[in-house]
Amino acid sequence: MIAYRDATPADGAELAHVARRCFTETFGTLYRQSDLATFLEDAFGANGLPSHLGDPAYAVRLATEDGAIIGFCKIGPVAFPGDWPADSIELHQLYILGPWQGEGVAPVLMDWAVNAARARRASEVVLSVYVDNIRAQRFYQRYGFAEIGRYTFMVGDHPDDDRLMRLQL
Repeated sequence: MIAYRDATPADGAELAHVARRCFTETFGTLYRQSDLATFLEDAFGANGLPSHLGDPAYAVRLATEDGAIIGFCKIGPVAFPGDWPADSIELHQLYILGPWQGEGVAPVLMDWAVNAARARRASEVVLSVYVDNIRAQRFYQRYGFAEIGRYTFMVGDHPDDDRLMRLQL
């Protein structure tokens, strides 16, 4: 049975492993190994995702099965360049391991993210999604997200073409 709970700093190592696995399984073939390794360390190494687990500016919700993390969602301050309203929230990651995709985990985590943003009195939730990740774009559109621009997402030295999307709350 899938259960949901808030992440704690003690989850850092397992969560980083799951995040690396999700990203690599989904996008790993698109990049040189050196670019992928740099990105994974920056995003999910000790100074990345695990360091946010004790920071009140961020919130991370876990999906678990038999106590093991199978997916997660992270919200926090907007990291995109530009002038964003002070009360904007970014959906940084919504990752689900392959065997659990399509099993209803993503909607539960997305509902949590939207409700958590509202509880923080955010005016909007923004995110970026890879231009060719049509499945994710359609998922976000079902929640009311609309494309608002483009964003260059760096994976090491490799620039990706991402779409910025926003949900007005």
